[in-house]
Amino acid sequence: MDSSQKAWELENAIKLVDPHRDALYSYDQAEQTAIASSRPWKNDPHYFKNVRISAVALLKMVMHARSGGPLEIMGLMQGKIAGDTFVVTDAFRLPVEGTETRVNASAEADEYVVQYLQSCRDSGRMENAVGWYHSHPGYGCWLSGIDVSTQMLHQSHEDPFLAVVIDPDRTISAGKVEIGAFRTFPQDYKPPASGGGDEYQTIPLNKIEDFGAHASQYYSLEISHYKSSLDSYLLELLWNKYWVSTISQSPLFTNREYSSKQMLDLSQKIQKAQKAIQAQARGGPGPGPKATGKDSALDKIVRDSNKITGEEITGLLAGEVKAKLFNGFEASSVEAPAP
Repeated sequence: MDSSQKAWELENAIKLVDPHRDALYSYDQAEQTAIASSRPWKNDPHYFKNVRISAVALLKMVMHARSGGPLEIMGLMQGKIAGDTFVVTDAFRLPVEGTETRVNASAEADEYVVQYLQSCRDSGRMENAVGWYHSHPGYGCWLSGIDVSTQMLHQSHEDPFLAVVIDPDRTISAGKVEIGAFRTFPQDYKPPASGGGDEYQTIPLNKIEDFGAHASQYYSLEISHYKSSLDSYLLELLWNKYWVSTISQSPLFTNREYSSKQMLDLSQKIQKAQKAIQAQARGGPGPGPKATGKDSALDKIVRDSNKITGEEITGLLAGEVKAKLFNGFEASSVEAPAP
């Protein structure tokens, strides 16, 4: 189990901060008040560039996202501001209603937040809420139109504030946490044209329109993870629960519905691309301008196909390893000679 935890930390690039100082966990109320008063982010829409998330907060958010299954979940993150970086030290769940496409925060959730933060302050933890997180089960890390509106509302009333999205289905399939962190632009701000340098990600066909319609209203932040000597014991306790649920399940079995949806979505994209090619071959305009190079629909289909294939192969290999490991252990126990 210790080796599996180390592998998880390595896969998600979790770095140990100075074990003697645990500097990222120290909270200076006067410093944070001064930062909030100066509000340097008001003059620069791209002011915040980085997010540092503790391993404990990351694991808590992933476990919460997985517990929701196909339904979206929501929670808040606590931490502080350090220059152009959000430092997330902890996270907690919110009692909200979720569907497969959105989460609805109620007055009960608002009251819960106030009570929770007050109890934290009463116990000596002064960190403020610095952002919210929610899940996108199976359709990637980006902000929908509803998410953009929610984040804009937060930034207008309680800035600095951050939005984090986690995809629990892709996390299970890939073995690495699928996570994104975002900030929205002011409503009257027009960002410069993007050079297309963002990492490619698979977007389901029924989500592409929503993804493209709002992509210019926000930007992503660079994410890194850390741990310290202060949270090692808590991380170990959390990992015991996470490890048992992970090792006892097959990614292919746990994610069978997600895998089926991926293949169905891929077939629909292939049919759409085929119709476009046939229309262009007959001299018609097709559904849009002819794309070439890496932006072509066929190239994206090949990428999606390779991604699905890789995840399925990884799941099969993981199942074989577990079968040989545990079945072999059981057989050796049964066949042990009597004393």
